[in-house]
Amino acid sequence: DVQLVESGGGSVQAGGSLRLSCSASGFPLNSEYCMGWIRQAPGKEREGVAAISPGGQLTYYGKPVKGRFTISRDNAKNTLYLQMNSLKPEDTAMYYCAADFCGAVYNYWGQGTQVTVS
Repeated sequence: DVQLVESGGGSVQAGGSLRLSCSASGFPLNSEYCMGWIRQAPGKEREGVAAISPGGQLTYYGKPVKGRFTISRDNAKNTLYLQMNSLKPEDTAMYYCAADFCGAVYNYWGQGTQVTVS
């Protein structure tokens, strides 16, 4: 079974940084799976934060995080990352990693990791 496990969330002051990790098992990351980070704040809809192609050459960022967040993947370690800099209170949310074939709706999700910026 495909499993995704996020880590690295926590509480940080505005302007600080956090690095989220997503460890994948059940499929090799160097497969044809695109991966992404999605966040959801209380009372708000899910929002796509960033996405990355299977080989890591192509990336996408949502407008609110562009220039502050960086998505990357280490296929040898089966791990996806999200480096978050210059964090703002509005970045507070549960952050999920997700995976599926590129162009498909994400069917594989982690359990989420909470990020709180004050």
